Amino acid sequence: MLVGCVWKAVLRFRADALTSLTSRYQERRESSRRKQQRTVSIIVSTPESSFRISCIKRYLYSSAKMATSSPSLEEDESLRGCEVFVQKYNIQQILKECIVNLCIAKPERPMKFLREHFEKLEKEESKQFLARQKSNSQSDSHDEISPPPLNPVVKARRRRGGVSAEVYTEEDAVSYVRKVIPKDYKTMTALAKAISKNVLFVHLDDNERSDIFDAMFPVTHIAGETVIQQGDEGDNFYVIDQGEVDVYVNGEWVTSIGEGGSFGELALIYGTPRAATVKAKTDLKLWGIDRDSYRRILMGSTLRKRKMYEEFLSKVSILESLEKWERLTVADALEPVQFEDGEKIVVQGEPGDDFFIITETDASDRGLGAVLSQVVEGK
Repeated sequence: MLVGCVWKAVLRFRADALTSLTSRYQERRESSRRKQQRTVSIIVSTPESSFRISCIKRYLYSSAKMATSSPSLEEDESLRGCEVFVQKYNIQQILKECIVNLCIAKPERPMKFLREHFEKLEKEESKQFLARQKSNSQSDSHDEISPPPLNPVVKARRRRGGVSAEVYTEEDAVSYVRKVIPKDYKTMTALAKAISKNVLFVHLDDNERSDIFDAMFPVTHIAGETVIQQGDEGDNFYVIDQGEVDVYVNGEWVTSIGEGGSFGELALIYGTPRAATVKAKTDLKLWGIDRDSYRRILMGSTLRKRKMYEEFLSKVSILESLEKWERLTVADALEPVQFEDGEKIVVQGEPGDDFFIITETDASDRGLGAVLSQVVEGK
């Protein structure tokens, strides 16, 4: 069994994902004489890594030919066509909203939920399409030229309030100045407990949580004051340190939240209007974080991890034949795991479905009382 020193940090990659990559290489070799094909790959990540849509060129030549071949003009035009299509129909925004709704509802049958969600969008699109046709018909009768209409789905969603999100770049992440607002151990422990099961924080590693906690600022309210108002633009997420709040939807009381509770998390993803009104039931002390700080912290961390993971993957022999974009795809699928001294990582004879890359310290096999190999970072 593999064991290591105190707090080994290991990157885990699902075996089924690795198998998928291997199958793709076999498919390429078997299809080396076929014509080139292209696919659009839409990649949706966790809120902190921001949602991304990229058009990926896939070649069905052998690996050797792929390494030396250059894309033709026709391929470049096709790639640009993919990007224009995604932008024209606002696919990125639609998927963002879909993921947010899915996280809020947490349905037992997610596929049924998604089907109903897109059926609703289709109905809205049809209504807007008919309305646009009617409008165009009226415009034609007056010999007028109307400007190109917006995407019908986008128009429908804007009419309902819409969802907006800033676009953050790598420069934004690099230029972010780390904020540190002092907090005692008790406060840090309370914050950690409050967000431990929150969907926007559960995936964070220790360093990211530390940066988030450091950036949180104190907010106070007296009993009876309104903390957030339904319909207002949302920007901050709050954790209750002391006191209690009442939550109202459309003027009706829904629930109360006490110490250790939190509210306003969707504001960290988008500037959506507040879905409820929250009032101070007692005097309050809150800790808040704004959307800009949250997203810059996570984007900066994501960029650093991506670069580090890609370097690790380039040293792994089984993955050395991957192209850069493929290594980055694998890097995005990696998740950090930690083990204490003496804790088992894998057990001989048991089925294995995880692939590990050691990033810190070393590991050895003591099952036979001997070190089988000395493992260094990235191996």
